[in-house]
Amino acid sequence: MSTGNGDSVRDDIYSKAVRAGRRTYFFDVKSTRGNDLYLTITESKKKMKDGNPVYEKHKIFLYKEDFEKFSDSLIETIEKIKDIRSGNNEF
Repeated sequence: MSTGNGDSVRDDIYSKAVRAGRRTYFFDVKSTRGNDLYLTITESKKKMKDGNPVYEKHKIFLYKEDFEKFSDSLIETIEKIKDIRSGNNEF
């Protein structure tokens, strides 16, 4: 994507939405001006305020140098949760 005047802006490469009750999680891959990729993870939570829906958002930016560590830790944590749920309560 470009602005038409030669200045480049961040490109949206890929997006995935995961709906989970009142929350929606967005996984967005974007590129920087230097063509590096990064990931944003956004939690959007629907709340009602004065009878109108309002969306509370929290965003995490994850850069390429942290992809592997983040992924490894996330998988390890999910596996630990599965172990705990299956009765292996070793913390």
